[in-house]
Amino acid sequence: MYYFFIKKGNILKFYDFKKGFKMIKKLLVSAAFLAACFAQNPNDNTLNFAVSKNVGELNPHLYSPNEMFAQDMVYEGLVKFENGGKISPWLAKSWSVSDDGKIYTFELRRDVVFSNGEKFNAAAVKANFDAVLANRKRHEWLELARLIDGCEIAGEFEVKLSLKNAYEPTLRELSLIRPFRFIAPGAMKDGGTKDGVKEPVGTGAWRLVATERGVSDTFVRNDKFYGELPKISKIVARVIPEPNTKIIALKTGEVDLVYGGEQIPIDSFNELKKEFGWAVSQPVFTLVIALNSAKFPTNDEAVRKALNLSANKEPIAQKIFFNAAKKADFLFDASVQNADINASAYNFDVKKANQILDAAGYATGKDGVRYKDGKALEIELVYIGSNAVQKAIGEVLRANFSKIGVRLNLKADEATIFYKKQKTGDFGAVFNSTWGAPYDPQAFLASMRLPAHADYQAQLGLTGKAQIDEEIERIALSLDAKERRDLTRDVLTRLHESAVYIPIVYETTKALWNKRVKGVEFDALKDRIPFEKMSLDAAK
Repeated sequence: MYYFFIKKGNILKFYDFKKGFKMIKKLLVSAAFLAACFAQNPNDNTLNFAVSKNVGELNPHLYSPNEMFAQDMVYEGLVKFENGGKISPWLAKSWSVSDDGKIYTFELRRDVVFSNGEKFNAAAVKANFDAVLANRKRHEWLELARLIDGCEIAGEFEVKLSLKNAYEPTLRELSLIRPFRFIAPGAMKDGGTKDGVKEPVGTGAWRLVATERGVSDTFVRNDKFYGELPKISKIVARVIPEPNTKIIALKTGEVDLVYGGEQIPIDSFNELKKEFGWAVSQPVFTLVIALNSAKFPTNDEAVRKALNLSANKEPIAQKIFFNAAKKADFLFDASVQNADINASAYNFDVKKANQILDAAGYATGKDGVRYKDGKALEIELVYIGSNAVQKAIGEVLRANFSKIGVRLNLKADEATIFYKKQKTGDFGAVFNSTWGAPYDPQAFLASMRLPAHADYQAQLGLTGKAQIDEEIERIALSLDAKERRDLTRDVLTRLHESAVYIPIVYETTKALWNKRVKGVEFDALKDRIPFEKMSLDAAK
């Protein structure tokens, strides 16, 4: 029999692991762990927060295993995306655009240095754009990376960015966390970043000073930062992969903050709201199931529509997401720019779904599964094996689809295999999501033309795929707001009517924190954590 002690006020309560904490059977509780839990000095101006893995080497121009929240802490861009979609000056204090929309001239701040003392100037900006473009193929999912013709120095603190053609979302895509952020040229490897960096040296308010594999990453304030320094002096990202262990760490005070949609189970979040500070953001992206239009049986529009009609999303929003997310009817929430299409939702209707399949010639066999031309109406749904939410949704959909004679098989894969299958089209159905601001909808739509994500493969069998891609191309090229709006709505209407996606819920970001932490907020970018707004109350 093992016991775990938690101090609440002046009372020391004990819990029987076997009876009261079955959820943490996998947790190895040692004397060292317990000592760490209670050793925190309440007067220390250090924020401890839970993460699932180390932040990586923090190359500003590359992707996984670099964690986006950490890249954002260290590196800055020319412009910043604010709530409401406004683009604000950042390292560029002003800019102008040529009449033809192909030349962007940026006037840079003159008071910025990198954390190693190197000067931030036009030469540093050009070195970074050159480094990104030297690895252009890696970034082709992003339209702007395909369109940049070059970057030239126009003065010590002035640069000109040339595009192959006009592209209205240029400033929004320059505001992304990656790949258009700036590292000190002296920290590059052989003048570039495609093969890694020597060290993470940025202009941001934080410096990464220590990494212990599987344990933690430590950030301290950048004393060379040109702006107002954060109130918190140190941030320790503690690596706690197991969601239920994060809960224990929060309860014991080993961590002060858990931030992010999938950090802990949603049912636990609902319970912990009674004990800790908490917040839920507005919807930030859409969780969907992408259906493979080039593979039987989801290559049949009748099947895709029947699946949409038989997916009961309300119980998913209520029982799996505990109403922290609302059911989704369309690929984007109507609040997303130009996404308010004039179309009818696929409301839950099993009777209508069965009628559609009857009319399409799918007959029910003795096993309760429908068949056509001797082939079973059987679909494999691919999900990330460690993602309990995806698995739970899959189980609900399996029960839903069985009512219309569809056999849904759930296939759990490790994350790297999962994303590989998304790219190669090795799926019947697969979990997918939109990207949130500022990508949605335009950058997300632009990515559909390349086999980098599930969307391209899901749409490949659509008879109107060529026209969809052509309209997406026109959206990218147009500088006329009405034309972009009309084209975007038409593309989204076509995708909706083809039923190639089953929208599940509009997801949110969630946060939990103890009484030490003040000023927890959400940002317009879902992968950004606004630590600069936070402070610690030493008395708590």
